[in-house]
Amino acid sequence: MPRSRAQLQVVDATGGRRGAARRTKAAEASTTQRIVESVTTAIVERRLMPGTKLAEQPIADIFGVSRTVVRQALNQLSRDHLVTLEPARGAFVATPSVEEARQVFEVRAMLEAALVQRLATSITDTQLAELRAHLRAEREALARTDVPGRTRLLADFHVVLARLLGNDVLAELLADLLRRSSLIALMYQSSHSAEVSHAEHERIVDALAQRDGKAAVKLMSHHLHSVEHNLHLDPRVPDLAAALRPPRA
Repeated sequence: MPRSRAQLQVVDATGGRRGAARRTKAAEASTTQRIVESVTTAIVERRLMPGTKLAEQPIADIFGVSRTVVRQALNQLSRDHLVTLEPARGAFVATPSVEEARQVFEVRAMLEAALVQRLATSITDTQLAELRAHLRAEREALARTDVPGRTRLLADFHVVLARLLGNDVLAELLADLLRRSSLIALMYQSSHSAEVSHAEHERIVDALAQRDGKAAVKLMSHHLHSVEHNLHLDPRVPDLAAALRPPRA
């Protein structure tokens, strides 16, 4: 039996409301992701320091959204280990522990050694050209003292390697570890200079160009060990007696 005009109007209205709800939900998801990406980029580029309070209302005002959307973004950042949510206190940029820092670099060392070893056997001339272009971008950022840009590019180098291998899961995992590494570097103030990192990246690419997996693994292991070694993960615990004892005349 054909529907009446009233029935059709009800169906149209219901469908319209559902469509509007879907569009609203999609817009919120898009804005949530924009907030997540903005906070993540600010951390990676060293514009947000560990322990910084992330108050919901100021963030909502910046992005022109409700606090509910901000809360969704902060929850996602918490799952990514970049934000800590504390009951009755709110959200803060995470402050990784020494043990977490060591574990992150241990996992990176295992993954990235295997990554360059495999990549050395499959890398193409086109892929090498892509890596050389990335190195040029690093070099240019260093030359113009673009601290946020060079920080991001130096981290991205490792993700680019994973993408060249064609393993999206590995690239995503490394991107997560590198974001956490950025927080760790901020927390423990690495003395490993950007210039040194760039030079080590160049040597890794040279080894890949020679299809020398053994050398690439050695260079990557040295690079990550060097970065970790230059973090202050073993802060000196002051000797109270020595600190309070007056200096000898």
